Amino acid sequence: MDNRLSIVKAATWMMASVLLILLMSISGRAVTRTLDVFQLMEMRSVIAMFMLLPFVYREGGIRAMRTSILPTHIGRNVVHYVGQYAWLMGLTLIPLAQVISIEFTAPIWAAFLAAIFLNERLTWQKGAVILFGLAGVALIVRPGVAPLNLGHLITLGAAFAFAISFISTKALTRSDSATKIIFWMLVIQSIIGIVPALNVWIWPSALMWPWLFLFAFAGSFAHFCMAKALAHADATVVMPMDYLRVPLSALVGYLLYAEVIDSFTAVGAGLILVGNLFNLRPPNAERLESS
Repeated sequence: MDNRLSIVKAATWMMASVLLILLMSISGRAVTRTLDVFQLMEMRSVIAMFMLLPFVYREGGIRAMRTSILPTHIGRNVVHYVGQYAWLMGLTLIPLAQVISIEFTAPIWAAFLAAIFLNERLTWQKGAVILFGLAGVALIVRPGVAPLNLGHLITLGAAFAFAISFISTKALTRSDSATKIIFWMLVIQSIIGIVPALNVWIWPSALMWPWLFLFAFAGSFAHFCMAKALAHADATVVMPMDYLRVPLSALVGYLLYAEVIDSFTAVGAGLILVGNLFNLRPPNAERLESS
């Protein structure tokens, strides 16, 4: 029962993370028409730091944010910063559908990295979930139409960076709270990005600020929710839940941007949903069925 409750909690937090990432995509799409990616990433980190302060003081203030594993925080955030920039750059070089397809190779890298570095079991059930998800993504975006170019390689690098970041976050949750993880993410990425941002800085218009605040909130607290999810379940359980972002993105595209949902998208979304529901089964369900 305790394990089932943990999986439900992980699913709830991960669903919140997925929804926030969708909001980040919508707001980011609006902002990047005017602002450079470096500036957007820097403003996200600075604005979100102020948003995080109530959580910081609830846990004891700035002094309570001290950590004994600062090098892990630094490594995780350097990799994530590079991956985030590469993902946004990929959007400018190849079609969105191909970016999403390549990005969702991250669960494969994450599953293997978790098995190698976190000693998590890569069972046949978890492997099946990954295959269901990849099959669904392949049906939705149908990659392979255009030959590989620099954009594909950059986005593949982003996917691998996201997988490393995800596994690092899982490792961090073993000793640090979600608030502390996000605090150091914002501090470190603000420091990393200040010089590149100043080189391309332009003052945002009044119409941009609501989108910037939404992007900062969604982009940062999506990580907070993901960290909470990882505190309740293995990375190989939590990561495939992120596949739900694909059919939900298709729905957002249909409602906001009049993008048609074809039969391939519908079938792919169904496969992803089936895989995630299978992923949420308690581990002893498999044993009960075979007995």
